[in-house]
Amino acid sequence: MSARSISLLATGVALLISGCSGGDGTSAATASSSTAPPPATTSASAAQTTTTPPAPSATTKANAGAVERYETFLHAVGNQDVATACEIAAPAAKKAEDEGMGPCEQTFPITFAMFSPAQRKALQGATVDRARITVSSKKVEIPAKAVKATAKFTDSDLGDAVLELRNGKWYVTD
Repeated sequence: MSARSISLLATGVALLISGCSGGDGTSAATASSSTAPPPATTSASAAQTTTTPPAPSATTKANAGAVERYETFLHAVGNQDVATACEIAAPAAKKAEDEGMGPCEQTFPITFAMFSPAQRKALQGATVDRARITVSSKKVEIPAKAVKATAKFTDSDLGDAVLELRNGKWYVTD
């Protein structure tokens, strides 16, 4: 892992997303875009039965929270909000610190400087394209290409992100 990647990891900006092992293989966008099937009829009795669409899975609901949390993180980076960014990226920042980087509160200001003013402004309103994420019950992978913003970001500017559910909250872990 390069020093730049570690720095971005420490700040939670460059986050790598792992595969969706053990999950149901359904992305949040796929799960949320399903529609109710048409009513079924039985020809023998001519009685009409309707099929109720399944409720959104707990995984889909939980992962929606991960996307919202990551968007909050992106907005914090755009606003240079160290406290919020460090809170959401605490596990990733701890890993980076263990690998020799400084504490999150000291490394995030360095990361903020890596973005141009136009990029920081774009991050303030950035969103995530849910169709491009990968989900499992306890992990959400958000590739850099899923981040939609008014400025252009490359994979080296804004890495992929992995969020994990820990004690009921989503955190950037890698």
